[in-house]
Amino acid sequence: MKTLVVCSGGLDSVTLAHKVAAEHELAGLLSFDYGQRHRKELGFAALCGERLSVPHRIIDIHEIGGGLSGSALTDNVDVPDGHYAEDTMKVTVVPNRNAIMLAIAFGFAAAHGVDAVATAVHGGDHFIYPDCRPAFIDAFQMMQDHALDGYAKIRVYAPYVNLTKADIVRNGAAYATPFAQTWSCYKGAERHCGRCGTCVERREAFHLSGQPDPTEYEDSDFWLDALRRRTA
Repeated sequence: MKTLVVCSGGLDSVTLAHKVAAEHELAGLLSFDYGQRHRKELGFAALCGERLSVPHRIIDIHEIGGGLSGSALTDNVDVPDGHYAEDTMKVTVVPNRNAIMLAIAFGFAAAHGVDAVATAVHGGDHFIYPDCRPAFIDAFQMMQDHALDGYAKIRVYAPYVNLTKADIVRNGAAYATPFAQTWSCYKGAERHCGRCGTCVERREAFHLSGQPDPTEYEDSDFWLDALRRRTA
C-alpha cells in the first residue's frame, strides 16, 4: 500500500511514519504550516523524512490558519497548563484542522497515484478534538469516496484511532522510533515545557508504556500533579 503520511513532527505522526515505512510503501511526508506557535515541530518532520529517505513537503496554509482565530495554537491566547483531558484544553482546538489537512493530502495522493493517506489521530484525542474521532474518520472516507468517484480510490489509514498514546509509544519502540527527535509541546520554546496538555500526555504515555522518556522538560514533575487533580 503506497501511503502518504500527514506528519506534524510530533511523537504520534513520526511513529506512524516509521510504522508505514516498515509495513507498507512510504510515499512521503506531508506537513502543514498553519501559523502554529509551535512551528518548530516542522523541523522534526523534516528530520523524519531525511531519516526514512522519503520526500517531505511543507504546505503553507498561513492564510487559512490566520482565519481560524480563537485557538491557543494560532492566536494570542495562552496555552493552558494541566491534564490533556481537562475542559480547559478545548482552547487548543483549531476548527476543522484535520479535515482541511486531510482534504489537501487526498488531493496530493490522487494526483500522485498514492493508495492511502495516513493520519495519527488516536483515542486520547477523542475528548477534546472532534476531528480525531472514529465517526469523523468514517465520514471523511465516505466524503472522499464521493469526491474522487471515478478518479481515484484512496483509503484513510488511521491505525491509532482507537489506541492510547501509551499504545503508540509501545508501537514506536517496536519500530525503533527516535522519540527524542519528535516534538509535542504546544508552547514551542527551547525545551518541552512539561506543563501543557500535550507535554502531560507525552510524559504520562511514557510512564504507562514502561518505555524510557528521552524528553527534556522544563518541569518534569508537573504531570503528576496534573494527573492527581484530574483523578480527584
